[in-house]
Amino acid sequence: MKVNFFKYQAQTTPHPLAMEISRAKGSFIYDNNNKEYLDFVAGVSACPLGHNHPKVIDAIKIQLDKYMHVMVYGEYIQKPAVELTKLLAKYLPKPLEKTYLTNSGTEAIEGALKLAKRATGRSEIIAANNAYHGNTMGAMSVMGYEERKQAFRPLLPDVKFIDFNNEDQIKLITHKTACVILETIQGGAGFIEPLNNYLKKVKKKCSEVGALLILDEIQPGIGRTGKLFGFENYNCTPDILVTGKGLGGGMPIGAFTASSTLMNLLQDNPKLGHITTFGGHPVIAASALATLKEITESDLIKDTLEKEQIFRQHLVHPLIKEIRGKGLMLALIMESLEITNSLVLQCQDKGLILFWLLFEPKAVRITPPLTISKTEIIQGCAIILKVLDEIQHH
Repeated sequence: MKVNFFKYQAQTTPHPLAMEISRAKGSFIYDNNNKEYLDFVAGVSACPLGHNHPKVIDAIKIQLDKYMHVMVYGEYIQKPAVELTKLLAKYLPKPLEKTYLTNSGTEAIEGALKLAKRATGRSEIIAANNAYHGNTMGAMSVMGYEERKQAFRPLLPDVKFIDFNNEDQIKLITHKTACVILETIQGGAGFIEPLNNYLKKVKKKCSEVGALLILDEIQPGIGRTGKLFGFENYNCTPDILVTGKGLGGGMPIGAFTASSTLMNLLQDNPKLGHITTFGGHPVIAASALATLKEITESDLIKDTLEKEQIFRQHLVHPLIKEIRGKGLMLALIMESLEITNSLVLQCQDKGLILFWLLFEPKAVRITPPLTISKTEIIQGCAIILKVLDEIQHH
């Protein structure tokens, strides 16, 4: 299998981890030798209920027996998609009430950027340095990391970059600006939270000049930060909200949500302002609906902050410089890139899955399922500390 993996399946890096998976359940993944790995990554924040959650699996099976894809997005009334968008509206503050379902986070970003241009008639987009919003051409245009995008230029024109949390640069938002797009918590940059009401100040400036604020919650959304949506921590409701990852409960999904007034602009002038064949797929919408219900009807969101404290209490070590992030979206900042690499790779050998962040080479990702138990957290932390001791004394 490994030979075929490298021969036939396109790779994203020269050195993929190449662990061969046989099954996964709860907080654990098993390789083809039946070795158990405790999962502290959750498919890069995409599996909030862990692996093969019974309620998600049941919802998928029930829908499979009824129908799968029947018609392009938005033409037929398909119950799982309607129920999902209704439930999102129930938990979102006004005026966020209408949701467009897509196949991925990056496609939802594309839709949000298009909607902002359509609504304002302007072309200038302001994004943040070290931002990551996905990898299609529009999303890449607002990625604040030149090294990863220079090979693919030219990209969208009229994109300007500001520094996240820099209040002086808010004045760069003007009457020419269609939208400002920010991650609620910067992910790839190292899990950097907005400080000092930064998002609120950006939103105020956007409102003054008629620009829209797009918040990318693809990673911090769906309960990961101790609130259902990350922006609820920072007193700032965006004009357009983008979600994905955890919303699907392990299935591929993206969504962008805005007021009815805004969202209805995609219906006309031109018609078919954004279209997708498989967006709102009934099986995926059923999975997402079951996931959202479980997260909102259980104690998982409340428990997230308690679990964060267990991580912070246990992960004290001279090689860990700081722990960034909120809830179960945490990043260990190490002394060096070498320590980060050693920690990720040696923990995998010892049965614990950790991962990197996109742009911050000293960071180690800890984004476990929200369902992870306190015992499992302590078990994983013990492995991390053991490996760090070995690295320190090597």
